[in-house]
Amino acid sequence: MYAVIVTGGKQYRVKPEEVINVESLNGEIGDKIEFSKVLAIGEGKEIKVGTPVVEGAKVEGEIIDHYRGKKVVAFKMKKRKGYRRKVGHRQNLTKIKISRIEV
Repeated sequence: MYAVIVTGGKQYRVKPEEVINVESLNGEIGDKIEFSKVLAIGEGKEIKVGTPVVEGAKVEGEIIDHYRGKKVVAFKMKKRKGYRRKVGHRQNLTKIKISRIEV
């Protein structure tokens, strides 16, 4: 069984016992978290797609860790003008272990 959930403006395809990295969420390590925006649920060849969400469906998980992602560097340069700008960014992320999917 799998589900497609929305969090942090992104969509994730998840299965039970799977570990995913999502945009930073509020909560302490070990807290239970529930995703109610479930776009689709599938099992085998059958799939149930919501309009826009599947009614009564939810995905539960547990926060494993809060951390920061790899540094992304934005470098701007204009040739022969002496213009150079370098900016780095590290995104705050949360690691979640999916515990179960309910329909």
